Amino acid sequence: MSLSQTLFTPSFISSISNELRIPHPRPVLSYPRTQTNRILCAAKRTGKRRYPSERKKLRTEQKEAAAKVKNKLEGVWRLSKLGVPVGDDPGKDSLGISEGLLQAIAKVIEFPVASMLPEEAFTVVRKSFDARKILKEAKFVYTVDLDVKTLLELEPRAHDFIFRLEPKLGLVEHLSPEKTVSGDLISVVNECRRVNSDAAAGEHEPVVINGNGGGGRSKPRVAVVGGGPSGLFAALVLAEFGADVTLIERGQAVEERGRDIGALVVRKILDMESNFCFGEGGAGTWSDGKLVTRIGKNSATVLAVLKTLVRFGAPDNILVNGKPHLGTDKLIPLLRNFRHYLQSAGVNIKFGTRVDDLLVEDSRVVGVRVSDSADKLQSSSQDLKFDAVVLAVGHSARDTYEMLLSRNVELTPKDFAVGLRVEHPQELINSIQYSDLASEVRKGRGKVPVADYKVVQYVNDKDEDVSQSSSKRSCYSFCMCPGGQVVLTSTNPNELCINGMSFSRRSSKWANAALVVTVSAKDFDLLNLTGPLAGIEFQREFERRAAIMGGGDFTVPVQRVTDFLQSKLSETPLPSSSYRLGVKSAHLHELFPAHITDSLRQSLSMFEKELPGFISEEALLHGVETRTSSPVRIPRSNETYESTSLKGLYPVGEGAGYAGGIVSAAVDGMFSGFAVAKHFNLFDGAIESIIGKAQGAGLVKY
Repeated sequence: MSLSQTLFTPSFISSISNELRIPHPRPVLSYPRTQTNRILCAAKRTGKRRYPSERKKLRTEQKEAAAKVKNKLEGVWRLSKLGVPVGDDPGKDSLGISEGLLQAIAKVIEFPVASMLPEEAFTVVRKSFDARKILKEAKFVYTVDLDVKTLLELEPRAHDFIFRLEPKLGLVEHLSPEKTVSGDLISVVNECRRVNSDAAAGEHEPVVINGNGGGGRSKPRVAVVGGGPSGLFAALVLAEFGADVTLIERGQAVEERGRDIGALVVRKILDMESNFCFGEGGAGTWSDGKLVTRIGKNSATVLAVLKTLVRFGAPDNILVNGKPHLGTDKLIPLLRNFRHYLQSAGVNIKFGTRVDDLLVEDSRVVGVRVSDSADKLQSSSQDLKFDAVVLAVGHSARDTYEMLLSRNVELTPKDFAVGLRVEHPQELINSIQYSDLASEVRKGRGKVPVADYKVVQYVNDKDEDVSQSSSKRSCYSFCMCPGGQVVLTSTNPNELCINGMSFSRRSSKWANAALVVTVSAKDFDLLNLTGPLAGIEFQREFERRAAIMGGGDFTVPVQRVTDFLQSKLSETPLPSSSYRLGVKSAHLHELFPAHITDSLRQSLSMFEKELPGFISEEALLHGVETRTSSPVRIPRSNETYESTSLKGLYPVGEGAGYAGGIVSAAVDGMFSGFAVAKHFNLFDGAIESIIGKAQGAGLVKY
């Protein structure tokens, strides 16, 4: 995760005055506050605070935007940042055009009577909730598309008001036809095939490298290894283009995977191949199901992914919600529908099948060696021939990384983050964020969303020159699960690591989030860990320490936040925890090296300034959070997505180091599918011209 400067990135949170009365009672606590060398702030200047050069640039950009509008009375105008007070809005679950929203629209277009505006002329594109304390009152914030033709047909008197409308950067935009977003991914591929068919009419034959010949046109045979978001979307694209696709997943389908997870939670029986990390849908299935991303929530690529999810059963509101999420209970039936569609499209899906090796001839992948996942001795191994292999494993497939290294596939260590997961009563977080509005949450059934938070800070390592950028270490909240629970994500009984998950309603009485700090090769070196897999060994080291601290049997070591700050253990009973396999009071302040512990302490002190009440006797730290992202990157071509060290291998998604989260992984898988299809002459064209540009090959965004 790339962070440039100190940021406080709220779920619409800001600084809270000392006079703020928080309904949830909390005692005044005394704890040592670690001095922070320096905190860098990157607040964006607006209004009169802009520099003259910035104001000049803004005027120039607005003139350019106005010049691009050919006809104001045609097409669509997009109106952004329309605020509707909570009292005037139907609430978070309403995505229609309310009276309060019409009032906000009328104000922007300067139409005198809001009630005369026809609802049919407007479409809600985005809706979010803004409860920052710097506002006079909390409000819902909308982005709305205005269809000029419909508006003028139903209300001709709006003509002059639209004619006088001018673009304003970030507020009012006239959408050109090319900005119109296409449908779901299946529709996009079908349109590509239609265009190709019209243009080429059989000019290009599919390229088959290792496939069997025979009569007629042979289909390229492609293996997709991994059934997470990147693997599923790569398989979908390739199947729609007509490739012969085999999807290989070491874990089980969601139905059996759910039973395996149940056995883990209830009877502490860990299936090392079917668990919270491995299985259909990947690690994100039994998580919060977040669909937020930093690669452009309104981009055509992201919308294509979201619309595809809707096609397979996701609720329509993920297309509009400012912070869309599904929850495990919504993801399971969606994945089942996804699977059935792939099978109907001819994809051969092999669950419970582990890829143990690559078949390589003349520096090119020609297939994979697989075995039954339950067969630890690989006595049931089988060689399968393919023309290409899309490697879409998750970040926990450590044995796959070791196999790749043995095959001389280039791997490079990548920065990631480690830390602890903190849990609070959800009512406390609601009170901190919403104050008097906290009563409107009602366990996810109320007018306002269950409160969350997102905080990012930079601290400086001690004994380092603060003028050197290398000394700055980012500390941030990660994978915040409002109304959620802490779950076990270990894939080995001798190691202990955790994550958070939520169901769609987010109705649990707890809120949890990882508090993590970035680690890099400098940290690995301190433990004498070197080489491409140093980050993996770094993870293992602290997962084993956490297992020992917990006493084994998947019991999680925990410590109050206040005790962690003071390096002590209280004799009083611990707060309750959502973790169902048992917790044990432990010295978590001794788990990590001192410099990481100090960074966590500094970040906690900073978070308290942003969220007064965050440091509380009721806040409980759980150890350990290590799998925030892949510790490895597999270098590949920016254009072809092919490995730079082994022909025919296409590393994609989170496990390859190119994504973080459901949506970015799905987007990466989608683009890789197009790249492979293009290589085999199944697709002739530039996907960027149809669905937009891909994220940078060396850039991971969450």
